[in-house]
Amino acid sequence: MGVRGTVTRRFGADGSRALRSRWRTTTMAAGWAFPADWPLAEVDEVCRAVLEERDPSAELHRLGAARAEAGAGLAETLLDLAALHAVLAEPAGATGVVSPCVDATPSRMLRSTALGWGDVMSSRAADCAAEDPLTGLATPAYLRTRLREVYAEARAAGRQDHVLVLVALDLSRTSGWSRVVAMTLLAGALKEVFDGGETVAALGSSVACVLLRRDRHLARALTNLRVLTADRLAVDPHVAPTGPVRVRLEELPPTCEDAVAMVAGLGR
Repeated sequence: MGVRGTVTRRFGADGSRALRSRWRTTTMAAGWAFPADWPLAEVDEVCRAVLEERDPSAELHRLGAARAEAGAGLAETLLDLAALHAVLAEPAGATGVVSPCVDATPSRMLRSTALGWGDVMSSRAADCAAEDPLTGLATPAYLRTRLREVYAEARAAGRQDHVLVLVALDLSRTSGWSRVVAMTLLAGALKEVFDGGETVAALGSSVACVLLRRDRHLARALTNLRVLTADRLAVDPHVAPTGPVRVRLEELPPTCEDAVAMVAGLGR
């Protein structure tokens, strides 16, 4: 496209700084709400990619993510992108006010930026939710909250009474929707066996856990869980190949930070 040469001719040798300044001015004129939030390291990365005539998709993805992290909405983020495109599309020698148009922005630029923004927002939504909508199990974010409460209680009591029950399914012989069905059946069994206020959470696509107090009934509950899960899985021929559920006890580590790291690793 010769963008680098065009920008250099228009603004001089320091094209990156000039492009950034013109981009910012255009975005501000279009109604960017918080001028102090606009400058980001990712803006400079996009400018460099454009001036070097490289595909800026990766840089735009990172810019979209950074805008989401900073609190910018999608409409605002795409208007800023449209301002960049409008500046790049200006004829050489243009100095007047340019009006950005999102609809005129190339779809590849829009897609990269919107995906970056959407990835951050999807992650935030998952982290803020307390319950998985498909299985009804608590989310890892809620489990982390409960772990902090449990460790605070342990410090006050001078002892740790809680343990984790880890439950995993082998889903290597299933695919697609059958995986979701299998985890939903497992969730039903978990909530039936542990129905006394324990925290029953999903750690990953095939792993769940129960945070509970250790007591004399725990061994019987684990046996009941194995039997009930096997019965539930056997009913559906599409999920029966998951095989027997794997159940084990996991002692909590000394600190809450270690526990949070542990459950994050177990969910992978």
